[in-house]
Amino acid sequence: MNATRRYLLRGALAVASTFLLGGPAAAQKAGQSFEKWVAAFKPRALARGVSSATYDRVMGGLKPDNSVFALQRAQPEFTEQTWQYVHRRVSDWRMTRGKEMLKQHAALLTRIEKEIGVDRHILVALWGVESAFGDPGVQEKYMRPVFPALAALAWGEPRRRKYWETELINALRIVERGWSTPAEMRGSWAGAMGHTQWMPEVWLNIGRDFDGDGRASPFGSPADALAGSARYLVERGKYRRGEHWGYEVTGAPRRGGKRSYAAWQKAGVKRADGKPFPRPNDSAQPWAPVPGGPSFLLGQNFYAVRSYNPSMNYTLAIVHLADRLRGEGPFVKLFPGGEPRAPTQAELKELQERLTKAGFDTGGADGRVGNDTMRAVKAYQEKVGMKPTDGYAGLRVLERLRKGP
Repeated sequence: MNATRRYLLRGALAVASTFLLGGPAAAQKAGQSFEKWVAAFKPRALARGVSSATYDRVMGGLKPDNSVFALQRAQPEFTEQTWQYVHRRVSDWRMTRGKEMLKQHAALLTRIEKEIGVDRHILVALWGVESAFGDPGVQEKYMRPVFPALAALAWGEPRRRKYWETELINALRIVERGWSTPAEMRGSWAGAMGHTQWMPEVWLNIGRDFDGDGRASPFGSPADALAGSARYLVERGKYRRGEHWGYEVTGAPRRGGKRSYAAWQKAGVKRADGKPFPRPNDSAQPWAPVPGGPSFLLGQNFYAVRSYNPSMNYTLAIVHLADRLRGEGPFVKLFPGGEPRAPTQAELKELQERLTKAGFDTGGADGRVGNDTMRAVKAYQEKVGMKPTDGYAGLRVLERLRKGP
């Protein structure tokens, strides 16, 4: 059975909340060292088309990355409200950089739209959120060699071992095909790689050689990564060519079944920006993330994007970033308790500089928010008594910093 990103992410969340054994305890209790496990696993890889030479080259002398077990068990440091989650991802930097990417890769995106049918703004938004448009700094700071990580999980993670074994074999098959090398294959602790964070299974089965170099790859030129992810949205997410993901609306119930936009309009539901529904026969269903906040009608393409990551907040951030890249405005209605807008890149840079001057390490002042900045903000909030101490680098924190330490 082919695994999907949804399967991975649900499994990872389940493991993070239920995995009780420390490190590779199960394998060690069974008396099987990693080296013995590597030897015993080889016939299974060979049965799936991996040559003995490839297996020995990749797995021979490999050391397991046992740090993945701590990462897997780690609870999130920060709990973000919906408005914070969206503001962080639909950032001034991503909008500016995303518009540059739209211009730089216009011919590629036109070809993808024509051949595969996925809107360019959705793809660029996904690219921006998944890897900051392939930023080398993100790759260097947050990515690791995937073979030591996947091998450690396949050997020592008892609850989803079959899944990790399959992904390890998929990664070996990629090397066998000549599509990549172990040195190039760097990714998250779970093995997601490249511009749009493909798991090995996605790379192997959904990846496309869109630049004609004889291999599918999520690295290097973004052509294969964007085309492969577009194919994923169509084949696994059931993305529909030409449909919009949905709209912010007024007058909709918080929950309900699907109706056509024409039927919703007849029932008194209108777009929040006052514009007409351009395709009244398309269907959508209502959703309100937070009582008292903005409401939406969600079409099939919202759920197509959600197939990439089973989080409603993630999906809302992607589609809203896509709309902003398209030239549309922010949400008409504010989230309760939220700030009126996300900080600009200049404001974030000022916030980082002020935090650094006050003795809180943000890891640099570039106008982009990562974990270092969030930790610094949280420490500052605790010191000055700001509530909540959520680590959100927003306008309220900047205003407080401007008043002095």
